[in-house]
Order: sequence, then structure tokens, then C-alpha cells
Amino acid sequence: MIARFLNFKTILATIAILIVSGTIIYSQYISNKISAEETRKIEQWAEAVKTNSNPNVTETNLTSRILAENSLEIPILLVNENNQLLDHRNLDTTGISIQQKINEFKKIHKPIVWKNPLDSTQINKVYYGESKLLKETRYYPIIQLIIVILFIIIVLIALQTSYKSTQNQVWAGLAKETAHQLGTPVSSLEGWLEMLREIKGTEQIVPEIEKDIDRLLLISDRFGKIGSTPHLEEKNIVGQISLMMDYIKKRAGQKINFQLSSNKEIINAKISPPLFDWVIENLLKNALDAMNEKGEISISIKENVHSIDIEIKDNGKGISQRNISRVFKPGFTTKKRGWGLGLTLTKRIIEQFHKGKIYIKHSEVGKGTTFKIELKTLNS
Repeated sequence: MIARFLNFKTILATIAILIVSGTIIYSQYISNKISAEETRKIEQWAEAVKTNSNPNVTETNLTSRILAENSLEIPILLVNENNQLLDHRNLDTTGISIQQKINEFKKIHKPIVWKNPLDSTQINKVYYGESKLLKETRYYPIIQLIIVILFIIIVLIALQTSYKSTQNQVWAGLAKETAHQLGTPVSSLEGWLEMLREIKGTEQIVPEIEKDIDRLLLISDRFGKIGSTPHLEEKNIVGQISLMMDYIKKRAGQKINFQLSSNKEIINAKISPPLFDWVIENLLKNALDAMNEKGEISISIKENVHSIDIEIKDNGKGISQRNISRVFKPGFTTKKRGWGLGLTLTKRIIEQFHKGKIYIKHSEVGKGTTFKIELKTLNS
């Protein structure tokens, strides 16, 4: 899916480049034709002005029509050899510098020079700019480029949204199917457990089996909640985290030291207890896996004005810099076994269900890792 998505982006970018390149080339061709036509019109206009200024020429209908038609929309300045304004067309000269306009037009076209028929010693010059149509033609490729870029961005956003939606459906479907598959054997185990209670001599075995069944029920409940809108409850997360730490502590080695600190004894937040416990369990298990059966795991909880910060720190093997950006991606794992889904689910639970944040605050190879969770306070 990802390879197809990347390949589609390459094809889309190539098509966009071809469209824009073709447009630029054709627009340049059209612009040059319009520019040449406007230059021809101004040359005719200048000749008509020269002819119309000659008292010996009596036929002025043709020149008058040329003067009227050939100067449409093209800004024109007629000046003498001292750059004093003699005439202008399609240009408001109020409050502008004639010399500044001359310099501006000079960059676009060379001036048309002709002698005054009444005084051969007097040299006049025609400076002219570009019509509105020519400017729009030159700007057209830029406008089209912007439109194409916006189109590509919209398509990519739509594709990415569609991909994430499909991915979420796959996750939800997988989780619900797992919960469904667990349901049947767990129900059977509950039935066998009731039969086992009636057999003498099983008094010590039954409670332990019951704990494992309860654990399976909890796991099934967690998977069943993935993809559904969880019911958030106001809970004291200090107590919630403490219970989960005690659970992991019993299953950790004696050389693992656990510490829990908080700036308040009671810090309430809106959470889904089964899913939130799953997050803490995943992070603590990852911390345990990062240590060689000895070390320290500490959890600090701090309530601020707008957020509740939870930091889980270990002094294990740490994460290399090149892997930090990959730890929450599906399939990433440094373990020999497992699918690499624990941290991916953890991120989804915190960000999608609890509208919080989770990230690696700090990690150094050989010194340990600190994960940080940010939850909203009740007043946020």
C-alpha cells in the first residue's frame, strides 16, 4: 500500500511537471506573438503621429483610424529628445514621474525614434509598455502552477486521509476479531473453572486460574474497545498508575527497582481505565525489556495548569537516534519475537481516544529512555 502510494505521488508529480512545462512553453510562444504584434501596432501608431503632424498631408482619415485603434490598452509616452512629455495614451500621468516611467518602459522595449516633420532637428521618442492582455498571458503559467500545486496538495491530503482511514479500519477490525476469537475459549475456561471448584484439593489452584482468566477477559475487553468510542471516566490517575506498577512489579525480577512520585496525591483526569492501563503496562514492559534483569524504573506525575505530565524513565539500553522516529510505527521492534504493535497501539490510545500526546522525551544508548505522556486537565 505504501509503495503504491509513493509510486502514485511520483506519477502525479511527473504529470504536473509536464503540464506546467507545456503551459510555460506555449504561453511564452503566445506572449512573444502578442508582443511582436503590439510592437508593430506602436510602430504604425508612431508613423501615424508623424504623418498627422505633417501639414502637407491632407488625408488624415487613415492615420486617425490607426491612432485610435493601434493604441488600445497599450501604455504610450511620446517625448522629445529632452524627455519632455508631448503626448501619452492609456496612462494616467497624474502624480507620477515621467522619467521613472520612461526607465520602466525602456526595460521592456527599445524606444521608437523619429524626427518631427516640422523640424528635422527635433528628435522625438515613443516609449511603450505592455497591454493588460500580454501581462495576463505572462502571469498565466504562474497562476496555473499555483492551481496545479494546490490540486496536488488536495489530492495527497485526500489520499493520506483515505489511507489512514483504511489503516484505522484494519486496526479496528483486527482488534475486534481478536476479542471475538478470545471470547469462546475464555467462556469455556470459565465453565471448566466452575467444575474445578467442586473438586476437592483444588482450593489453591482455582484462585490462580481465576486470576489468569480475569486477565484474559481484561485483554479481550481492551481489544474490543479499539475502534469504538471509549467511555471516559473521571479517575485518579495516581492510583491507577500505582495499581498497574504493582501488577508489573510482581512479575519483574527482584533486582528491578520501581519508584513513583507525584506532586499531588490525587490527580483526576478523564480516561478509559482499561485502555489507559494498557498504555502504562506496555510502557513498563518495554522498560523491563530494555534492562538486563536489573535497573530502575521511575514514574513521575505532575499536574500543571493545562496538562498532566507523566514521565516513565528507565536506565536500560536506550534507543539509537535513527530509531527514535520509528518506535511508534507499526511493525517496528528490536525484539526477536512480536509484531511491533505495542507502542503503535499505545500512541493511538493516547492521541485518538484521550486527545493527549505521547513521545520520547529523551533517550541515549546505554543510559536509558524517558517516555512522556501529556493529558488534558479536567478544566482544559
